[in-house]
Amino acid sequence: MSAHASPRRVVVYGLGGTIAMTSDNGRGVVPALSAAQLVEAVPGWADAGIEVEVVDFRRLPSASLGFDDLLALAAEIRGRLARGGVDGVVVTQGTDTLEEAAYLLDLFHTAAEPVVVTGAMRNPALAGADGPANLLAAVRTAAHPASRGRGVLVVLADQIHAAGRVRKTHTSGVCAFTSPDSGPLGLVAEGDPWFLSGPTVRFTLDPAAVRARPRVPLVTVALGDDGVLLHGLAGRADGLVVAGAGGGHVPRDLVAPLGELAGSMPVVLASRTGAGPVLRATYAYPGSERDLLERGLVGAGLLDPLKARVLLWALLACGGDRDAVVSAFGRAGGAVHG
Repeated sequence: MSAHASPRRVVVYGLGGTIAMTSDNGRGVVPALSAAQLVEAVPGWADAGIEVEVVDFRRLPSASLGFDDLLALAAEIRGRLARGGVDGVVVTQGTDTLEEAAYLLDLFHTAAEPVVVTGAMRNPALAGADGPANLLAAVRTAAHPASRGRGVLVVLADQIHAAGRVRKTHTSGVCAFTSPDSGPLGLVAEGDPWFLSGPTVRFTLDPAAVRARPRVPLVTVALGDDGVLLHGLAGRADGLVVAGAGGGHVPRDLVAPLGELAGSMPVVLASRTGAGPVLRATYAYPGSERDLLERGLVGAGLLDPLKARVLLWALLACGGDRDAVVSAFGRAGGAVHG
């Protein structure tokens, strides 16, 4: 793959996070660097032949980002792409909620131009800080024609992941992001993205349909769970995601309350394991996946609990009913095709 003959243009939106943090008088690091400062710190722009436009959108640790922040960013990106003259978009943010943020952006991104989300595991004050390399790789990926039509991508440690499949699997390692079920879509080598598989099956929503801000809790099932976290959810939540054990299993004491909740709101059944789909018909005991699905819960397929919550939130925000939820999870939770 060769360098582009003419300059391409990428817009970089900064949200904060480790990649933009500096020391706070020795007490730790806090978001302080602007998006422009991040770009200025990256060597290699001259060789890239890419023009970079910078927008300082937020300066927050990613755990403090909310749905409204990301919906506003999605609208900003749509507007900028509609004005033309842009080949791709990069979003820099903290890695704590990067997998969720990237997936929410992907659900509302329908343009051909790619959006690439990146961050850093090592802050700029540490030896071997990975932010500059990740940012350069993300910009090169966003600018490349091969990235078009692939939706939102996540690029860290020279790996390219689909937003709907990537997970953060380590608290501090530089190779923290993996796609357990599918593997990465590709890699970045010698400054260019190399895609090893075709675009993933994507599910998108109309951003103009967002009307509400639903409340969707996530409850993770544990050994000896008595269901105390389920009490009082009826009438207070609009939907629920349950991270079951194994293939989607819960203790028998949770069966009745989950069945009751499924009668009043969409309840999605995911797996807490981190890889593999929610089963559909392997086990049949009380609290098994078959039992719960027959009681009205909706299987998440290959979507992990965090992404299942993001999708359910987005569907309810757009006014989707239970039938819409069942249909959407059947498509979004399906297998990856090359």
